[in-house]
Amino acid sequence: MNNIQALLARRSPGYALEQAFYTDPDVFQNDLEAIHYQAWLFAVPACELEKSGSYVTYTIGAYRIAIVKGADNQIRAFHNSCRHRGSVICTAAKGHAPKLVCPYHQWTYELDGSLLWARDMGPNFDPKQHGLKTVHCRELAGLVYICLADEAPDFEAFSATVESYLSPHDLANSKVAYESSIVEKGNWKLVWENNRECYHCGGNHPSLCRTFPDDPAAIGNDNEGTASILSAHVEKCEAVGAPSQFTISEDSEWRLVRMPLLGSTESYTMDGKVAVHKPNSSFPFKDAGALLKYHYPSTWNHFMSDHTLVFRVTPISATETEVTTKWLVHKDAVEGVDYDIKRLTEVWVATNEEDRVVVEANQMGINSPAYQPGPYSPTQEAGVSQFVDWYCATLSKQWADKAIAAE
Repeated sequence: MNNIQALLARRSPGYALEQAFYTDPDVFQNDLEAIHYQAWLFAVPACELEKSGSYVTYTIGAYRIAIVKGADNQIRAFHNSCRHRGSVICTAAKGHAPKLVCPYHQWTYELDGSLLWARDMGPNFDPKQHGLKTVHCRELAGLVYICLADEAPDFEAFSATVESYLSPHDLANSKVAYESSIVEKGNWKLVWENNRECYHCGGNHPSLCRTFPDDPAAIGNDNEGTASILSAHVEKCEAVGAPSQFTISEDSEWRLVRMPLLGSTESYTMDGKVAVHKPNSSFPFKDAGALLKYHYPSTWNHFMSDHTLVFRVTPISATETEVTTKWLVHKDAVEGVDYDIKRLTEVWVATNEEDRVVVEANQMGINSPAYQPGPYSPTQEAGVSQFVDWYCATLSKQWADKAIAAE
């Protein structure tokens, strides 16, 4: 703990972090406990839980979670650990079950987590005391968030804003057309830092740069917020009832802005035209650009007129991070008729792989004893600086809260 406090104390604002922040197992464990185990985390799009009994599982650090759609259609999250002797209950990544049955001794739980049946437990056994342990869970405009903390932080300000911004995007009536998960051999913060700038885009992302503007002013990364380059596009989208203005939370944990794509392009495709001809939005025009949404520490998203991309960042170790990407299309869109999978996914499949390469090279360089933190570009890397400021401020607040609690 003292070592991390010392690292924070000598950190130079506007510069990359010291090596230990990206390599030290103790720092990584602290990141989990101070950030990932305390914050709201994006888990899955709600449309994956199609009907009563549908479930998905998710692992974050030491915690295994089961997210389940109940008979009342409410989505709940539970610790995926039987209240008998602790066995994992839902063993698959996703599935369907009318009841949740532990495979070890068949203790059986209702979809709301209450214990329904346990064999030979004696006359004094009270099943009401042995329901599954719950995890905070909220569905927000078709996105499922969870929080592992005993007391979850406020969700309402974020929820109200996002509900408004996502109103043109019909995620409730969408489906996952394709998903991919890759493990990048880099610290989770390097994955985020790479995402928060396009300084690297021109030299690394030839497919993406056909449609994505690498001008930081176009994506609100120029420290100006509502940059002039965004104004006309924002006005166009807001004229049809789509909130689009740059907005960021007071603590910088989340941000939204609807940016134009390059020229007259409509979506992230090689030819710049829409990838899905049955869109999952209500926009009356195809060139609505992309609503960019991030929420630290777990997700960034892109919402276009024709489809949606959701990304989930999951730390695995001090130098490994899983990045899961899902492409959402209208639930009635037919593959081969309304969209082609290769055309829908090829730009971001390539971009994710290119990002993996640069993040891993970044990690390898930081591992060297010769590594010394360098300065961020105030023009190109304001977003990176903002992320690192948020990270350090969050850790500092956690230490301060612990000190107050200890008094």
